[in-house]
Amino acid sequence: MAELVITIDGPAGSGKSTAAKLLAQRLGASFLDTGAMYRTVTIAVMKAGADMEDEEQLFDVLNNSQFRFDIKKDRMHCFVDGENVTELIRLPQVTDNSRYIASSQILRKELVKMQRQIAAGQEKIVTEGRDQGTVAFPDANVKIFLTAELRQRAKRRLAELKEKGIDLSIEELEQAIKDRDNSDINRDTGPLVPADDAVVVDTTDLSIDQMVEKLVDIVKEKC
Repeated sequence: MAELVITIDGPAGSGKSTAAKLLAQRLGASFLDTGAMYRTVTIAVMKAGADMEDEEQLFDVLNNSQFRFDIKKDRMHCFVDGENVTELIRLPQVTDNSRYIASSQILRKELVKMQRQIAAGQEKIVTEGRDQGTVAFPDANVKIFLTAELRQRAKRRLAELKEKGIDLSIEELEQAIKDRDNSDINRDTGPLVPADDAVVVDTTDLSIDQMVEKLVDIVKEKC
């Protein structure tokens, strides 16, 4: 396992992906985007035309596909059967369908194994997701849980999608985030909850720079 493991969990739009990436840069650590891993499996399932609600079909796709996750200092590149799907996994339909993968106990166990294998090959790693501090890395050196008000989370996601030329209303995004929150919080395996020893940070009124500085301070205090 890596000498330093920092987990950042939180709901969609809380800023965890951006914060984790920038924190990794500040610390000279690798960045593990576990949400991207779930979306990559989702892409494979969609391409295979499998039934999203049939766990056996989902598991078959997982077993019969070749996944590769290249860990870089600032970004993770995702591949399915040799195809680079790093950009495709951010499409709204993929995000919506990823909840089926996230809700599968069997698939989550396999993905957690992958996450631990990746971390084992790194000296320092910042990993973000929804169950990193509670399930994947319960012995992490530092655990952080980010949150933010719904409207602010929807605004952040809206800005991300506009950059990619995707046009959705703020109301549509709020509803989508609500639905995802409900699915994440109420699933039986790896539900979205802060670890008992996690530091909870409300990012509603924080800029990206302020958010990163806050996280750097927490790491310094804990380590």
